[in-house]
Amino acid sequence: MKELAGRSKAAAQQLTRLTTDQKNRCLEAMAQALCDNQAAIGQANAKDLDTAKAMGLSQAMIDRLVLNEARIEAMAQGLREVAALPDPVGLVLDERERPNGLILKKVTTPIGVVVIIYESRPNVTADAAGLCFKSGNATILRGGKEALHSNQIIAKLMVEAAQQCDPAFPQDAIQVVPTTDRAAIPALLSLTDEVDLCMPRGGEGLIRAVADCSKVPVIKHYKGVCHVYIHEEADLEMAVAIAINAKTQRPGVCNAMETLLIDATIAEKLLPSLGRALGEKNVLIRGDEASQQALSALIKEEALSFELAQESDWDAEYLDLILAIKVVTNLQEAISHINLHGSGHSDSIITQNADCAATFMRDVDASAVYWNASTRFTDGAEFGMGAEIGISTDKIGARGPMGLEELTSYKWLCYGTGQIR
Repeated sequence: MKELAGRSKAAAQQLTRLTTDQKNRCLEAMAQALCDNQAAIGQANAKDLDTAKAMGLSQAMIDRLVLNEARIEAMAQGLREVAALPDPVGLVLDERERPNGLILKKVTTPIGVVVIIYESRPNVTADAAGLCFKSGNATILRGGKEALHSNQIIAKLMVEAAQQCDPAFPQDAIQVVPTTDRAAIPALLSLTDEVDLCMPRGGEGLIRAVADCSKVPVIKHYKGVCHVYIHEEADLEMAVAIAINAKTQRPGVCNAMETLLIDATIAEKLLPSLGRALGEKNVLIRGDEASQQALSALIKEEALSFELAQESDWDAEYLDLILAIKVVTNLQEAISHINLHGSGHSDSIITQNADCAATFMRDVDASAVYWNASTRFTDGAEFGMGAEIGISTDKIGARGPMGLEELTSYKWLCYGTGQIR
């Protein structure tokens, strides 16, 4: 790990010399290489899918692992979008002249060596490497063993394409940790002289383990306990459409809804139609007694699978077709529930009342707060960032979708004419 990190540090120093044009041409070449080698990527991915099935991973987790033609094209498009974005390095954030004539400029710089630790989704390999490269950072990628073959071939294709495009591209700018041994992670994250930042993406267990063992700074891409709150003044047709999308469009991702809150005044009217739609999508409901009462007819005719919620369900990130439902008395109870049980990721209110929406958006403590929209939009591409490095639920350093700007630091450039103090 020390040798690998040392090579990354050397690569990071070389990356600072590349121009914006050089970086963009390399990114375009990487994107084309992914498109041109879909068959090879598919073969590697098939090995990983066999591993995932042997490990007994859930269908939702297996879905995150799949690399079909559309997802490979999406990875390539993400790289092209990153190439089209402004270079975040070298921007002057502040400039001032002191009374003694000293001129100071605050200028954005790369962070250096960034370690990304993640589970399943191999598209993270391309997204993370592309964003880090555009922002001048060397990347060390450590995916899960269920995606090892996919991650390795994606990184290999990207490096080879960039080197063919421009010999100045350092080979070690993008590296995949070659072992699945868990001991590699604490060893790598003890190297404070070589590694500048770690960003874990995955389940709660992974993120806690990384944060506990790391000696380098960690930005946590924590679990997504996302809420949709249907206020009593909601457009009910809109509310059903948003709830179905937020839960079922892709349940295995961090911005999918995990808990639905609904005002008691509309629960009896709305829940039967919403419950039937959820039942048709094979969603298992874990609800409180009030929601059970409102859904009783559907439960009786077996049009909906229902279990009474336990206290632990309010804190659960299911990443599956399971939804917790709670009936609340008012806006303040909804906000209190979200701030107590949410993970600070993404929460939405559905209402036609602008004042209530403003209160919700002000008081809910999350990285992204929505009014009349699905939580599924918390994503780098949807936010116009191209690809994303992840969704930070921290409050220091970066928050929400992390793109190019969040992958830079800054330094002060000080221009003198012989000043002494």
